Amino acid sequence: MEKNMNFLNIIKGVAISIIFTLIALFIFSLILTYTNISEKFIAPVIIVITAISIFIGSSIGNLKMKKNGLLNGALIGGIYLLSIYLLSGIVNQNFSLTIQSIIIIVSGMICGMFGGIIGVNKS
Repeated sequence: MEKNMNFLNIIKGVAISIIFTLIALFIFSLILTYTNISEKFIAPVIIVITAISIFIGSSIGNLKMKKNGLLNGALIGGIYLLSIYLLSGIVNQNFSLTIQSIIIIVSGMICGMFGGIIGVNKS
């Protein structure tokens, strides 16, 4: 029973991360559309949005868990990133890993771990 709850909490964390990402990217796209912000800010903002999204999803996903926040947070970050990259690979046929992709993966996993630790300790 506990493993099912952990799995559901991990999926909940991933879903929250994705929803937060979609909302934040929508807001950022509106800002880009209606202001004259340079396009050079797109990549750093996407990295920050991804990291914050994973941190928030991992924190909330780990609230009801009593242990393994580091591992569960890393799982939330990993599943989130795997989902995003699989979707990108399907949508964009010439998809490849770049230095930006590696930075997003590393920062996402670290933020997931920190979020997991915070979520477990808040419960």
